[in-house]
Amino acid sequence: MCGIVGLFLKDKALEPELGNMLTDMLITMTDRGPDSAGIAIYSGDTDGKVKITVQSDTPEEDFPVLEAALGEGLGSTASVRINDTHAVIEVPAELADVTRARLKEINPNIRMMSRGESLEIYKEVGLPKDVAARFDISSMSGSHGIGHTRMATESAVTTMGAHPFNTGPDQCLVHNGSLSNHNQLRRKLRREGIHIETMNDTEVGAAYLTWRMQQGATLGEALQSSLDDLDGFFTFVVGTKDGFGVVRDPIACKPAVMAETDQYVAFGSEYRALVNLPGIETARVWEPEPATVYFWSHNAAPTATEKAA
Repeated sequence: MCGIVGLFLKDKALEPELGNMLTDMLITMTDRGPDSAGIAIYSGDTDGKVKITVQSDTPEEDFPVLEAALGEGLGSTASVRINDTHAVIEVPAELADVTRARLKEINPNIRMMSRGESLEIYKEVGLPKDVAARFDISSMSGSHGIGHTRMATESAVTTMGAHPFNTGPDQCLVHNGSLSNHNQLRRKLRREGIHIETMNDTEVGAAYLTWRMQQGATLGEALQSSLDDLDGFFTFVVGTKDGFGVVRDPIACKPAVMAETDQYVAFGSEYRALVNLPGIETARVWEPEPATVYFWSHNAAPTATEKAA
């Protein structure tokens, strides 16, 4: 039993409040997942640069020397913004892969949480209210974001086992449920060159979507094919640079509710996660249907729904 939240803003005037609203939604889901928590924030482009969010168990030792070490190795300026146990590194987009390799050389104990032009992921072990507070999530602004509170069933309670999982640029996934064929898929995806860091079944789900999209599928097509290729029960919420998508397995035994107004689209494992959102009393509220893909994008029609075959 885990808790999922998501918020896609249509109204730019709400963007300064994104972190505050997501924090409230996440904390409300604490009893669904007290082991660890995480939030993905999409906060806009960085003018030709890529953001790589990293984590360290000893940030006071590892992060102060990171900017100089990266600059020396890359031959280019790298900026490092420290936030508790996480740091956001900004480098020119063409140096993203080199930077990731250089990080492993500098300090293999520094773990990569996310990469992308817009995406930042913050996650740690602990109660959602404590995780949100240590990173000051409530002060963050952005266009959309997703979050997760975890009750571990498939793997150990660790930072790397917390959601969201990022397996492709500006793409991340949170999950409530359990995938029964994740070991088989993990082996297959690794043979296909997809990097998978943990033994968590959710990361395999994220990696599967990355693999399908690398093959040319849209996010909607990748989500729809997951209904055939992933065994088990699941509710997925996926973040991309432009928006977010939702899909539930054909049985749909995991709870989910959505709400839409002229200002936003919101997702919660339970309605109580949405009750403090502005205008919720007049929102269109519904339970997403089984085996149905929902997607909202800032660069397309306001809403899109694709019914599974």
